[in-house]
Amino acid sequence: MDWCRYRFRSLWSLPAKPAVVYDVLERAEEYPRWWPQVREVRRLDDTSGLITIRATLPYDLVFTAHAVRRDPEAGVLEIAMEGDLDGWARWTITADGEGSLARYDQEVTVRKPLMRRFAVPGRPVFRVNHRLMMRAGRRGLVAHLEAV
Repeated sequence: MDWCRYRFRSLWSLPAKPAVVYDVLERAEEYPRWWPQVREVRRLDDTSGLITIRATLPYDLVFTAHAVRRDPEAGVLEIAMEGDLDGWARWTITADGEGSLARYDQEVTVRKPLMRRFAVPGRPVFRVNHRLMMRAGRRGLVAHLEAV
């Protein structure tokens, strides 16, 4: 087992139509407005940006995100990641009653030396850290969607 490789899935029930959610999630440079753990998104060009995140644990993860797929009809946004995290992440937004369901899938290998050094004993803590970040992201997005 590669202790530095992670696979995550989160499901967010949201109070807005899929097209509205897609439009918000497509604008990654605005994530820091509603997702506290996304500290900075600096656009590099039309399809890539430099992202800095920090969840509960006291370290930043910095990576370049490159758009791989933007498909509003299918409700899919996918990026490739390179830096402290190498891999990919994908949002898939579908209708769910009066609102929508946003599914977040991510597969990454951690390259940050500190996390690699503590890969085995830190793995459960790193997973909880990710879960807390995703929970805060959902709360922030719900509040943002309700304010729009």
